[in-house]
Amino acid sequence: MPCGRITGTGSGLPERVMTNADMEKLVDTSDQWIRERTGITQRHIASDEETTSSLAETAARNALSAAGLEPGDLDMIVMGTTTPDQLFPNAAVLLQSRLGIGGIPAFTLEAACTSFLYALSVADKFIRCGEARRILVVGAEKLSPLVDWTDRSTCVLFGDGAGAVVLEADDEPGVIATRLHADGQYRDLLYFPAGVGRNFPRVSDSRIQMKGNEVFRVAVKSLGEASRAILEDQGIGRDDIDWFIPHQANVRIIHATARKLDMPAERIVISVDQHGNTSAASIPLALDLAVRDGRIQRGQLLLMTSFGAGFTWGAALVRM
Repeated sequence: MPCGRITGTGSGLPERVMTNADMEKLVDTSDQWIRERTGITQRHIASDEETTSSLAETAARNALSAAGLEPGDLDMIVMGTTTPDQLFPNAAVLLQSRLGIGGIPAFTLEAACTSFLYALSVADKFIRCGEARRILVVGAEKLSPLVDWTDRSTCVLFGDGAGAVVLEADDEPGVIATRLHADGQYRDLLYFPAGVGRNFPRVSDSRIQMKGNEVFRVAVKSLGEASRAILEDQGIGRDDIDWFIPHQANVRIIHATARKLDMPAERIVISVDQHGNTSAASIPLALDLAVRDGRIQRGQLLLMTSFGAGFTWGAALVRM
């Protein structure tokens, strides 16, 4: 049975960089306060002309180039995002148009920050059942329009960006296993209050709402449990993991989860300092960063884990 193997990675980031010094001009905060509580030093903020699909296109073309492929070589596009350019057509179709290809399936999944892992899992299943051999998997977000730029507890956290991988059929396991979870009883701890079916006329006035301390507690517990479970299921020990790539929410969650797994700090990929929390884009952005700077090498074993509004969470074991 064929399995999905990552053969190319790519990133797409807005041109504008907003540093913590820039944040000090907007709200009552400081570089020290932000660094100590989140680990973030800067984030990228999209312009009006930069959209989720345009960032995704850049990431996609970079991933395709790394894989030695052209857009026309793809069999499918699966995209994870919470912030599509428009309600319909779906964001993956808009990306497909930007890539100049048609006919192949293109669809979007929305599971907040866990969207990329959901998309990766679904794409791998299509490859395993033989319905596709080359799939573009994207996580992309433009969160900045949803942020309350007067609320220092949330506005310092988020950034815009996109990450992508090319998943190709291979006889050797690449995506070894995935575990996906959700629990809607926590829906009021992290949410955006408006949508088509609720308060639609006030969408432009709505902002991200979060109860940070409660989110932290559930996130660390859920991420630790999902990671341990997938390792136990596959008979893989912590020492077998070459790199731990968690969702880049903030360094406190990352390090607390790593401590639960007894994962040494030198094996954690961290990009939240450069990108902030980019939701669905955070794992593929961190992956691409570590691939391109030479840390992640072919054949190494990766543990990815993510947590998002819903709550949704999950883990993936991937052999590069």
